[in-house]
This record gives sequence, structure tokens and C-alpha cells, in this order.
Amino acid sequence: MKLRSKILIIAGSDSSGGAGIQADIKTVTALGSYAMSAITAVTAQNTTGVKSIAPISPKEIYNQIIFTSKDIRPDAIKIGMLHSTGVIKYVIKSLDDIKIKNIVLDPVMVAKGGTKLIDNKAIELLKTKLIKRAILITPNIPEAQILTKTEIRNKEDMIYAANKLMEFGAKNVLIKGGHLKSKFVQDILVNKVEIKIFNSKRYNTINTHGTGCTLSSAITTFLSCGKPIKKSCELGIKYVNSSIKLNPNYGKGHGPINHLNTISINRKFR
Repeated sequence: MKLRSKILIIAGSDSSGGAGIQADIKTVTALGSYAMSAITAVTAQNTTGVKSIAPISPKEIYNQIIFTSKDIRPDAIKIGMLHSTGVIKYVIKSLDDIKIKNIVLDPVMVAKGGTKLIDNKAIELLKTKLIKRAILITPNIPEAQILTKTEIRNKEDMIYAANKLMEFGAKNVLIKGGHLKSKFVQDILVNKVEIKIFNSKRYNTINTHGTGCTLSSAITTFLSCGKPIKKSCELGIKYVNSSIKLNPNYGKGHGPINHLNTISINRKFR
């Protein structure tokens, strides 16, 4: 397979492999592109929760981004877990230095088990300075509630929150609807031109660890190959749904999804 594009991922590590930088790299690879990384934190976690978080210094995160990009220039950047104001400031500085157009921001704030991954000052900086630099942001409902200080109970609330995020400078907002209790999952893309609702079947499973990281990385990959925002979101959602459907059922808690659902193994490697 010929590699289609190059993606730089700025995110935290997940030792269990289901979310974070590990899920991002698997996703980009499974969709036929080349993944690079700048790790923002190292977590000790498994499917039942997070044991500890060890932050990487902001300067070292900056060095990872700049040194990597100077050698292999990315076609797109995906940003995940940024745990402090110092990290966000250095990430913004690096983005200003390397000047990449296609930036997808997944504002990771809380782990699947409930552990908070970002402090309040960092949330404010993300909201006022970083959101406007991204071509797309992909919050889930709890994240959108934190960012907009509104309650989301239905799709109308999701659209209202998306418009609030656009007031902060967001160009395109995809709010993920998996946290609402409904027969179907509705993910809603909002920009100044249109509102697009993606309806997906809800699978009866607790194995959804890393779905947010995976979706944002999938969308970034499709964007990096030249697909428009709406089509990239549609294809990313389809990839995540297939990954949930074919999950391996690993672990005692919220297990990982199957990032390899797009891969066909060449006969000589079987």
C-alpha cells in the first residue's frame, strides 16, 4: 500500500493502547497514512480507569513538534490531550511556527472512567486561544458542556452549544452525541453554512474506549488526503462504527475498539 499522507498527532499516551496516541497511530495507519507524534503526557491506565498521569514538559513537547515537522512536514495535525496552560502555550507557539492549515482539535478533558485530564485555567486558554486555530473541533457532549457552560439534553441543545463554540472562533464544530440516551447516535456538524446530522446505529456494548480519539484521527486522515470537512466526518464516523461493531472484547471495563477493521492481511503474511 502506498502511503497517502502524513499526520502529526499531539496527544497523551494510553498504556492500555485503546485511546490517546496509541489509538491515533493505529487509526492513521489503518486508513493508509503515515503517523508522527508529539507526546504531551504518559498515563498509566487500563480499561477500568487511570492510575496516574506523568506530564511531559511544555518545552519538550514543542521540541517534538518542531524537530519532527522540520524533517517530515505533516499534511495535517490532530491535537488531543493538553493538560496545562504551559502545554497549550507551547503548542500554539509551535503551530504558529510550522503553519499547517488542516488542524483538528479534540478537546480531551475527562477520561472514560471519569478522571479529569485538564485543569480549569487550561480550559479557558484552549477556549480563547486554541479553538480559533483549528479547522474543526470535535467535542463530545460533556466536553461541549464544559466549554459552553450549557446543559445538553437533546439535538437542539447540541446545535446551540455548537453555535456558542463558533462564537469563540471555531470554524467547524462536530459535537458527538454518544452520551445521549437514544436508539440512534446523532453526531452533528455545524458551521456558518449548514447543519449536518449524522445518524448511526447504537451498538449495545461497553467497549467504546478511545472512540473520540479514533474519530478525530480518522477525520484528520481523510482531511489530509484532500476530502472536504463534511465527507471526512462522514467517513470517520463510519470507520469508528465499524471499529465498535467488531470490538475484540478485551479488558474488565470499557474495552478498546477494533482499529484494524479496515486491514486485509496480504496472503504471504498470514
